[in-house]
Amino acid sequence: MTNHNKPSKHYRTMVLALLTLVYGFNFIDRQIVGILAPFIQEDLGLTNTQLGLLIGLAFATFYTLVAIPLAWLADRYNRVNILSIALAVWSGFTALTGLAGNFLQIGLARMGVGIGEAGGSPPSHSIISDLYPKEERAGALGVYSMGIPLGVMTAYFATASLMGASGDEVNWRRIFIFLGLTGIALAVVVRLLLREPVRGAMEFDNHADIVQPPFAESLKSLLKIPAWWSMCFGIAFGSFVSYSFGAFQTKYLVMLDPNFDFKTLVIMLGVINGTTYAAGVYFGAKLTDIWGAKTIRAYGWLPAMAISLCLPIGVMSFWVSSVWTHLVFMTFLLLFLGIYLGPSFAIAQTLAPVNMRAMSTALFFFILNMISLGGGPTFTGWMIDVFKQGNTDITAMRYAMTVTFGMFIPSIVSFMIVARVLPNDWAAAEKRNQALAKSA
Repeated sequence: MTNHNKPSKHYRTMVLALLTLVYGFNFIDRQIVGILAPFIQEDLGLTNTQLGLLIGLAFATFYTLVAIPLAWLADRYNRVNILSIALAVWSGFTALTGLAGNFLQIGLARMGVGIGEAGGSPPSHSIISDLYPKEERAGALGVYSMGIPLGVMTAYFATASLMGASGDEVNWRRIFIFLGLTGIALAVVVRLLLREPVRGAMEFDNHADIVQPPFAESLKSLLKIPAWWSMCFGIAFGSFVSYSFGAFQTKYLVMLDPNFDFKTLVIMLGVINGTTYAAGVYFGAKLTDIWGAKTIRAYGWLPAMAISLCLPIGVMSFWVSSVWTHLVFMTFLLLFLGIYLGPSFAIAQTLAPVNMRAMSTALFFFILNMISLGGGPTFTGWMIDVFKQGNTDITAMRYAMTVTFGMFIPSIVSFMIVARVLPNDWAAAEKRNQALAKSA
């Protein structure tokens, strides 16, 4: 590849910042339903199971299924176009969420958000991997992952600033409409500022057309990589708990202390997400780059260690007697929860052949979100309704979350398997890309 094709440091930093902002909007539109859950539930008369379906399965089913054909397109066509169109679509459906009048209507709107968001991460991961070499990829994808805590923080701040103290119907609907219109404006900015990068720019010395394999071949190739498969289950079961926690935390804290000022609560939740969770994501990615330079097994060891700490902290956070004590436990929980994102995203991109990177992300998110986003909130909402038989609402919530936190155990086991098998798979990936470069 000639030098004039290589992006400048300034340009790739701008691209990474803009893609991180887009990812933040992805999580703003996703998280806001959980934050406003008590008010949406009361206004529309939803059960806990319906609320879990709304946050989880209704969104995740379309998100995961549509991601695969969109990733197929992203491996072949202009990724910037796909990303900007996807952002406009999910933002439009976010605005429509604010117009829903019943469970069916808001469910259809969230399905639309899921369809749009399916076109977000696969092209973004692929673009970043063509701007940063594998030695810097965990760090770059870790910065991109900071869109999650920054998006969650913004969702809390938007709630505090746009919702009246009474939490009436007009205000929660206005939040969705405002966020949706802002996202559409951002889609225009993305289309105007970003350029489509050269595929394989960080692996190949000379630019050449890369042959794109059929879908069945891509699927077969990826599923033959043990570390890739184990990483998917590791992050999926970890995020199963994370999504459940985010979906029902606000509802739990309102029950724990009904007199606690709601605006103060959401501001505190936003600050914690935007600082400790972001710090966990950032330093987890950087530590992976440093430790991973000495041993590739660090990509599995570090997430396993972090999630092992999350298990007892998470359980205890739901058995304390005050909101402030819960927030202290939550601070440490989110710090350790953020650590596994950077190394996991780096594994998904580095182990995948260059011509399958968007597909790798899509399949990775298919497994991740069907288990975590589709299963987590739905499972926890159902468990709350089950435990309500003979228990108070808050006790039912505590039992349900305690069971949910147990899903960290298969996550820990999966990442330990990653640490064991990754060195061989990492070396095999380098050989595959070298062979692909020669054939190109």
